Amino acid sequence: MHLISTDEMTGIQALSRAYPTQSMIPGQVKRIEFEYIRHGTVSLIANWDIAKGQVIEPSIGPRRTEIDFVNHIEQTIDTDPKAGWIFIVDQLNTHMSESLVQLVASRCQINTDLGVKGKKGILASMKTRRAFLSDPTHRIRFVYLPKHTSWLNQIECWFSILTRRLLKRGEFTSTSDLSEQILKFIDYFNRTSAKPFLWKFEGFKDSN
Repeated sequence: MHLISTDEMTGIQALSRAYPTQSMIPGQVKRIEFEYIRHGTVSLIANWDIAKGQVIEPSIGPRRTEIDFVNHIEQTIDTDPKAGWIFIVDQLNTHMSESLVQLVASRCQINTDLGVKGKKGILASMKTRRAFLSDPTHRIRFVYLPKHTSWLNQIECWFSILTRRLLKRGEFTSTSDLSEQILKFIDYFNRTSAKPFLWKFEGFKDSN
């Protein structure tokens, strides 16, 4: 069984500084140019393997559509196609899509009539699709976090690491360069720093 925390990081900017950074010399601090040249954006869909403490099967592209997310989930499942998978996600509509229901039904060999999107059956609404996708009897299922609790999703902790260690001070000459550096950072992180997060949050205490 794989327990996976999944989410998107969108609008990651490929920025390069307008002028070179001036290195620190005796009597003078390092000078970093504050003006940037923008080279476009990418979106990252990433999985955090909670037990292993690793980022697995990242997807990088120009956007994060319903199909992008379904393709990401499919390529993740393909790494161990017969195993059980639990994906922890937020309540974004692309996480409860028609395409995702069809993927899960196919991979779990569920042959029931799925209905028609917006009209009837499992596909009728986000509520019915969510109920199907979160069914605990399915080998592949999704756990949906309550709204406004993205901090409960551990991939968000790793996104913070990515931002601090790479994106905040990095320079990227193009979206291709940005994508390559993100993938290299993931590989480096998995080899040198990967370990499960020590989850310390104990919940809110009643003040009464």
